[in-house]
Amino acid sequence: MLDTAPAHAAPPSRLRWAGFLLGFAIGGFFDGILLHQILQWHHLLSAVEGAAFRDIRVQILADGLFHAIMYVVAAAGLWLLWRSRRAFAGPGADRRLFADALIGFGVWHVVDGILSHWILGIHRIRMESASPLLWDLLWFVVFGVLFIAAGLWLHRRGGTDDSGGGDRRTRRAAPAALAAAVLVAGPLAALPPPDVTIHMVLFRPGTAMTDVAAAVDAVDGRLVWGDGSGQLWAIDVGPGGSVRPLYRHGALLVSNGILPAGCFDWLRV
Repeated sequence: MLDTAPAHAAPPSRLRWAGFLLGFAIGGFFDGILLHQILQWHHLLSAVEGAAFRDIRVQILADGLFHAIMYVVAAAGLWLLWRSRRAFAGPGADRRLFADALIGFGVWHVVDGILSHWILGIHRIRMESASPLLWDLLWFVVFGVLFIAAGLWLHRRGGTDDSGGGDRRTRRAAPAALAAAVLVAGPLAALPPPDVTIHMVLFRPGTAMTDVAAAVDAVDGRLVWGDGSGQLWAIDVGPGGSVRPLYRHGALLVSNGILPAGCFDWLRV
């Protein structure tokens, strides 16, 4: 028996999960970019006790791993979006996708609020506030509950819109906008925080400690940490300090970025 289903009849759950995962990832990127980097109200592990967690390098590493997980979620959403691209021939598909993205965005903030703020207690929205619960509840309602409600409302409104119509370009706008948001937010989330002056410096094999000390003096910096090999060091160059002199004293790689791709911008062979 021949399959007479229309070509655009993709599994509805696939398209719904695409919107949900993309919205969830954008919610994570929004949190990381705005609260971790721009406003610097908290890091992922700001409220975790212990001397190791007071080290800004550990906090930045945790933020980087968090953003890497959001990349995986976003990639899964983009893959599902690609697999369900034929479904956009159907009426109201763009509206439903956008609604699912709003729900995913809101779910991220609800999960973050319940799990990170109140159950695990690894951070609060505004760590230095005299009323952290007020900020937690405000964020939970505005970016969590209201976004989920908006997505559900848009779903209900879209459910009665079966008139189709709408030109093809309009139906393509929603997936294109979501994909663009993820592709822009991801690299922004990977940028180093604005006031970090500590750089990881990899020296050539066999570099003597005297050369490392000379490199630190050349940038008027200070040693923060070193590994057992004597090749990898964390050096604080201070605000506005230049890292170029490090290369004259045996440095191969200097970076304060999260992504390895950012490291290669400062690679010297």
